[in-house]
Amino acid sequence: MTKTVPVFFRCLAVILLSLFSLPQLDAQDESKAAPRPNVIIIFIDDMGWGDVGFNGATGPKTHHLDQMARDGRRFNDFYVGCSVCTGSRTALMTGCHFRRLGMQPVLFPNSKQGLHPEEVTIADVLKGAGYRTACVGKWHLGHLPPCLPTYQGFDSYFGIPYSNDMWIDPANKLAKDIVIREGLTLEEVKAGHKKKNWVPLMRDDQVIEYPVDQTTITKRYTEEAIRFIESGDERQQPFFLYLPHTMVHLPLAASPKFAGRTDKLIWDCIEEVDWSVGKILDCLKKNQLAENTLVIFTSDNGAAVGSSLPLRGRKFTVYDGGVREPTLMQWTGTIPADTVCREVCGTIDLLPTLAAWAGASLPSREIDGLDIAPLILGKPGAKTPHKTFCIAHSGGTVRSGKWKFYPWQEKAKGRGSAGELGRKPSPLPVQLYDTSADVGEKNNLAAEYPDVVNRLQTAYDSHIKEVEGEARKTASLQRPKGASSPERPGK
Repeated sequence: MTKTVPVFFRCLAVILLSLFSLPQLDAQDESKAAPRPNVIIIFIDDMGWGDVGFNGATGPKTHHLDQMARDGRRFNDFYVGCSVCTGSRTALMTGCHFRRLGMQPVLFPNSKQGLHPEEVTIADVLKGAGYRTACVGKWHLGHLPPCLPTYQGFDSYFGIPYSNDMWIDPANKLAKDIVIREGLTLEEVKAGHKKKNWVPLMRDDQVIEYPVDQTTITKRYTEEAIRFIESGDERQQPFFLYLPHTMVHLPLAASPKFAGRTDKLIWDCIEEVDWSVGKILDCLKKNQLAENTLVIFTSDNGAAVGSSLPLRGRKFTVYDGGVREPTLMQWTGTIPADTVCREVCGTIDLLPTLAAWAGASLPSREIDGLDIAPLILGKPGAKTPHKTFCIAHSGGTVRSGKWKFYPWQEKAKGRGSAGELGRKPSPLPVQLYDTSADVGEKNNLAAEYPDVVNRLQTAYDSHIKEVEGEARKTASLQRPKGASSPERPGK
């Protein structure tokens, strides 16, 4: 199968979105409408709740993020759709729970499937509404056609296509001017060289450097992002920049300017990511774009190396430390400064919210996200549109108001287990916590509130039945004939 068919369908989808993207205002109000905002989503990898100063971190210094919190709005109950990479990014990009789309929690270079190009991403929606679009950073929704960013609504892509602890798939196309490092030869790379933690840097659908120098990656992402922001006439054509950083995922790497700056490499990496956020915000001010740009900062899941405290659990768990993320939104003059939202919402809500602001129609296929504009704008009395918020990963969980429910028994050992809390696990078959009074989810109240348990169990069962019963198809990755095996090195 060639690249022609997927590109045709992508173009058709963009044209249809353009035709049906009508402003959601009456004609007489159009002249009063604010300009459609530029949108920047900064998505950090493996950054935990307790890794940032605005949530109490004292190790790494996050001066730029702390200032962003003062200039913008903090979201204290903001959730991702999965506690690991691919599932989380699926929910962000499509506004759908990853299981509804048949996606795996994590894809690898030897995975055979990826996000189907018929699924509509935020980039598709905004591109259809006239936006320039770019993805700079970690993609992780499919590393071969037809699943790369340039098949999913992005005009351009620059980054590592999956996690930086993986390896290269010999099926990826090599650029004619590829930079080969670490003493390798081009012949060795073409012959199928693979090594764990040696990953490719891509531009669009070609590998331009292998293995990428990971000590430079945060800086290079930042420079590429700034070039995109400053290119073109932004006042005539709004832009969408998706900046999913590779750091602070293992293996950790920092540039010489930041390496050794603190007592821990993880803190060095956090401070470099913080620097990157500062450079992006400075670029907006310099180009007089701050008042017409919505900047969203969050993480794909909880900490792997850093801190998710005082929340319970970390990456891989659906306790709050794995899925409740440090989140900021800034839109100078539009989002109220130095405010806090304590209503439940999440990454799945960004697509419908941004579509409304861009004057674009929603995808024809069902999505799970809801418009949270009133929450973002700090409207008085604004409440979450989610009666229940379900995450179907790692045993599953439901958040509803102050309640957090788990339809499984607490474990003695493992991430987020009772053992990590220094006690024996609860003998109850399910778990229920009051996240307002018990932010660390230590006191299981399931026996005291059976009505709440029954309501949330029913909600979770219904959710699973729906998303699995209506699961959509993924896309098969297109491998050139004769390509070497993508299997894990050493297997």
